[in-house]
Amino acid sequence: MKEVIKDLAKSTMIGIGIAMVIFCIEGISFDIRYNGNFSLENYQFTKMVIGCVLVGMGFGIPSIVYRKDNIPMPVRVLIHMGTGCVVYTMVAYAVGWIGRASSISHGIFAAAIQFGIAFIIWFLFMRYYRAEAKKLNDKIQAMK
Repeated sequence: MKEVIKDLAKSTMIGIGIAMVIFCIEGISFDIRYNGNFSLENYQFTKMVIGCVLVGMGFGIPSIVYRKDNIPMPVRVLIHMGTGCVVYTMVAYAVGWIGRASSISHGIFAAAIQFGIAFIIWFLFMRYYRAEAKKLNDKIQAMK
């Protein structure tokens, strides 16, 4: 149980960290795009940071499902990414990342880009952990 809590805390912090890095990169790109005239009012920045933390948690916490070997991998991915993407969509509309001021097609395009980024990050983590598992299996086979 202690190990599960440790893994949960680790994956949550990794999720929040990745979300914050993406948030900062996006902030820099908006600042550059608007020639240094990018401004926020009514605590919008604070709302976005809180939203960013929630998105990080939305993707980090459900990743604990990968510890369950009795659940098929496609179902684990669906649970993890489905939860993360639902949380992202709700937060994105709540803080104004997508929707409201823009057209529906712009909102769909922005959401598609964000979902694409989420799946790319998931894919990179999957490749990393598969490579780690292969190394461990190779070491076990070498010991026999």
